Order: sequence, then C-alpha cells, then structure tokens
Amino acid sequence: MALDPRAKLYLVALANLLLFFHVDVAVEALTVLLLLLPLAVAGRWTVVARLGCVYLLLLVGTWASTLDGGGWLHMLGLLCVGIRMMMSCLIAGIYAFATTTASQFVCALRRMRIPEAIVIPCVVCIRFFPTIHDDYHQIRDAMALRGIAQGPFALLRHPAQSLEYILMPLLMNATGVAQDLSVAALTKGIGISGPHTCHTEIRMHVIDWTWMLICTVPLALGIGGAW
Repeated sequence: MALDPRAKLYLVALANLLLFFHVDVAVEALTVLLLLLPLAVAGRWTVVARLGCVYLLLLVGTWASTLDGGGWLHMLGLLCVGIRMMMSCLIAGIYAFATTTASQFVCALRRMRIPEAIVIPCVVCIRFFPTIHDDYHQIRDAMALRGIAQGPFALLRHPAQSLEYILMPLLMNATGVAQDLSVAALTKGIGISGPHTCHTEIRMHVIDWTWMLICTVPLALGIGGAW
C-alpha cells in the first residue's frame, strides 16, 4: 500500500532537511534505506536496485577519497560526496511523483490549505515532465530510425548532434507543452474560486504516521548529537 501523498511530501521535506543539516554518513545511509523501502513496497524493484547501487558506489568513492591517492582522488571524492548528499532528495522525489497521480496530489495540496496560486503550477509541473520524457523518447526513436547517434553512449560521443537533434527540439516543444497543459488545467475548472470537490479520496493511516516518525528519528538523533 502506497503512503498518503501528504506523507510523501513530508518525506521530501525530511530529505531536504537531511541535506541542509549535513548529518553523519551513518544517519544519511539509514535514512536513504528507509526512503528506499516504500519504493520497494510499491513494486519499483528495478528503481530501488539502481538507486541503491549508485548510493553504494558513491559511498565507496567517498571512502576512497580518504586514502592517500593524490589530488585526482580527492576531487573524485568531493564529487561523490556532493552527489551522495543529494541522493536522499532524489529518492524521496522519485517515490513521491512516481507513485502519486495528479488528482491525488491536487487533493493533498487542497487538504493542506495550499493556495491555488501554488496548486496550479504544481499540477502543470507534474504533467509537464512525463510529457517531455515521452517527447525525448520519440526523438531518440526517430534518430535511431535514421541512423543518427545510435547506442547508449552515442550522445556523449556526438555532443553536437545531441544539441542539434535532441536539445533544440525539446526546448522548442517545451513552451507549447506548458501552454497546452495550463489551458487543459484551466479548462477543467482548476482555477475557479470557491470550494472544490474531488473524486479521489485520500486519508492518513497509521502506517503513514508510523513511517513518518520512523524516518524522522535518525535525523533527530543526528541533529541532536545523540548519534
């Protein structure tokens, strides 16, 4: 069972606090593990495996930077530390947006008494990135059909072609996509003042409060110096 959207937003805020307070590595690793578990429960095992492997590699890179290996090793360690500290935010964000529909997100924001001036842009953003993702894959399929920049590392081998055939079409299409999504949201009456009804029902359960508390404990101990 997926967590309530409000619990997911709390986990996103908690992950950002973890980055802000720069806690110990053990606290960070435990929190990352706790954030990966809901993704596993939601059936996203492939995503969990990839994110977990990336985090483990970053931990190894951080540990290797402490060895006496020269300046390049320390530069690699700094890069690993920077990416590793953002992994908790990335994991919490992936879980929140990959397992929450737009209607659930809107319902959660309105239950939290968020102003409509914030709700509408958030809804547009939720639908914007999946649309851009689909457009990207369509562009890559068209390029592969014409024999342009084929292979997983083709974009790195041919940066000029990537800029011409992928980035520019995406940027030109992004403005139109944002306008279409905004018009669609307003057409459905999302901007009408007054009380709104929603067919989607959300409710905070015991598991939501329990998991929020469990994920908060490591951060609280890390900030309080008890870890």
